[in-house]
Amino acid sequence: MSSAYFGSRLRKGAVNTTVAALAVAALAASQAPDVTADSAGRQTTTDAPAADPGPAADGATGNSPYYTDLPPLNSPNPAPSASTGTTPAGTGSSEAGIPATVLDAYKKAEAKLAQSKPGCNLPWQLLAAIGKVESGQARGGRVSADGTTLAPILGPVLNGVGFANISDTDNGAYDGDSTYDRAVGPMQFIPSTWEWAGRDGNGDGRKDPNNIYDAALAAGHYLCRYSWDMSTSSGLRSAILSYNNSTDYYNTVISWLEYYRKGSHEIPDGTGSVPSNRSDDDSGTTPRTPATPAAPHKPGKPNKPNKPGTPAEPSTPPATPKPPATPTDTVHHLEDAGTAPLTAMAGDAFTARIGTRTETAAGKAVAKVRVRFTITGDTDATFAGGESVATVVTDGKGVASAPALRAGEKTGAFTVRATVVGRTVTAVTYRATVTERAADTLTRAATTDLTCKVGGEFAEEIELKATYGGAAADKVAATATLITSAEEPTTNDKGPYFKDADGNPVRTWTLSTDADGLLKLPKLYADDTAGTYLLRVTTAGGATLTLDLTVTAPEPTTPTPDPGESQDPADPSPEPSAS
Repeated sequence: MSSAYFGSRLRKGAVNTTVAALAVAALAASQAPDVTADSAGRQTTTDAPAADPGPAADGATGNSPYYTDLPPLNSPNPAPSASTGTTPAGTGSSEAGIPATVLDAYKKAEAKLAQSKPGCNLPWQLLAAIGKVESGQARGGRVSADGTTLAPILGPVLNGVGFANISDTDNGAYDGDSTYDRAVGPMQFIPSTWEWAGRDGNGDGRKDPNNIYDAALAAGHYLCRYSWDMSTSSGLRSAILSYNNSTDYYNTVISWLEYYRKGSHEIPDGTGSVPSNRSDDDSGTTPRTPATPAAPHKPGKPNKPNKPGTPAEPSTPPATPKPPATPTDTVHHLEDAGTAPLTAMAGDAFTARIGTRTETAAGKAVAKVRVRFTITGDTDATFAGGESVATVVTDGKGVASAPALRAGEKTGAFTVRATVVGRTVTAVTYRATVTERAADTLTRAATTDLTCKVGGEFAEEIELKATYGGAAADKVAATATLITSAEEPTTNDKGPYFKDADGNPVRTWTLSTDADGLLKLPKLYADDTAGTYLLRVTTAGGATLTLDLTVTAPEPTTPTPDPGESQDPADPSPEPSAS
C-alpha cells in the first residue's frame, strides 16, 4: 500500500490497543481446546519455525505496512481506555458493509478450501479481515466485474528503509520495479511469494495478484498450507502471524474477524470506505503537550552586536550500525546433497528424497536456512500433503530434505527447483519422471481347460492377477488378443472372439486391472471353425500370459434304421430262420 494511494498517517494510542486487546480476548475465549502451544501461542512444525511459518521471514507481504483502523465497538458499555479513562468511539455500522464482488470472492475461496483442505476450517471472515487491513477491501471495492482492481494497489518499495530489504524477484512483472520488490494487489502479496502461492480463483486461466478472486484463493491456501486448523486459537494465530509476523497485525486482524463474525452485509462495488491510518506512521504514539509559555520579557538596553566568528565545522552524523549477518546472508550457493534418481510409477510415492545443501563461498555448510522446493512443469505430482511447494529449514549439516514426492496420474517429466528463501542464489533443479503403471507378472488362478464347441460360448470368463514386485498392480493397462501363433503374434481372423457393444466379433480387447490387480476378460464366443487357438494377454510393463483355447467340432450322429424298410441286398447277413 503506497502513500500515493492511501491517506494520512496514524497517531497510535491506547484507545486502539484496548479495542484490539478486547477483541483478541473475546475470540480466544470462543476457541475450542487445541494443541499445545508455546508462550506466544504458536505451534511448532517440522518444516518451518513456529514464529515464522511462512515461506519467508517477512511473510506473504514482506511485512509491508497495513491499515490499523479498528472496527466500531458494538457493545453498549465498552471498557474505558486504560490511559485516558475515556470510551473509544465507534465509526458507524457502515463498516460492516463489504463490496459485492469482494465479498463473493471471499465466500468462493472459503467454499473451495472447504473441499480441498477441509481440516483447515477457513472462515471467509478471516479473508475479509485480512483484506480490510491490507487494502481496505480492494480500496472500497474498486474492481471490475471479473474482480480485477481498477488501479494497481502497490506497497512501498522494500529497500530496507523502514521495511524489509527484498531485491527484485520478478523483473518488475507484477510491481513495476526491477530493483526492489513491492507488495501487490488487494491481499498484498510480494512477487516472490505469489510465484508459488498464486491461484486462479475466477477460472480465466491466469493467476493475477491484482484480481480479488485469485488473491483471495491464494491467501486461503497460504494460510492453510501447514494444515493449521482455523477453528483453534493456536492454529489461527500461527496462520495470521505467517502472513505478517507482527503481534499488532495479529491483534488488528482478529478485531476485524470478530467484528465480521457478528454480522456483515453486501454493498455495491466502489462504495466502501477506505481506512486512513497505516502502521508505518512515525508521528509518535502520544500527542505532544505544549510547553508552558514563559513570562513576558521586559525590554532593556540593546546589546552591542558581536563580531562574526568562524562557522563551526558541521558534525558528521554517526554511522548506522549494520545489523549482524544471519545464516541466510552467508549462503553463497546450493549443492545437491546426493539425491538419487527420481522415478516413480503413476500413483506411487517416489522412494528417493530430494536433498539440498546450503554452503558458503568456501564450501562450508550453513544451518538454519530456509530452502523452498517448488514443483514445476505439466504434472499433477505433489509433495506429501498435496502441496506443490514446501519450505524446509536446513539441519546442522546444512541439508534441507524435501518432503516425499508422490506421483499423480500424468506421466512424463517434471522438475523441482530448490531456492533459498530471502536471498538470490542460483537454484538447483532436479528432474523427476513419472512412468505409466506397470505389471511384471500375470497369473491365472484356475487350472481348468478353456474349451467350447463350434458356434457356442466359453462357459468360463477368464480372470487373471497382475502384480509388480509381488504386490497387486492396480489400474494397469492391458490388451487381450487372439493371435495366429506364438511365433507370429498377429491377430487371428477366425476362431474365438469377443463381442463389441453392437454384438460384432472383435479379436483384440483393451482393459485395465482393478484396485486389487485383477483383470477380468469379457465372455468369449466360438465361430464355426474347430481347432486350438491362442489368447495372449500383455500389460504395460511387459507382463505376458498366453492361454490355449480349444474349439471342438460337434460329435457325429448315427442314423437309426427304420424297421419297415427292406433289407439291403448287399447285406450278407442271413435271413432269420423260421420258427
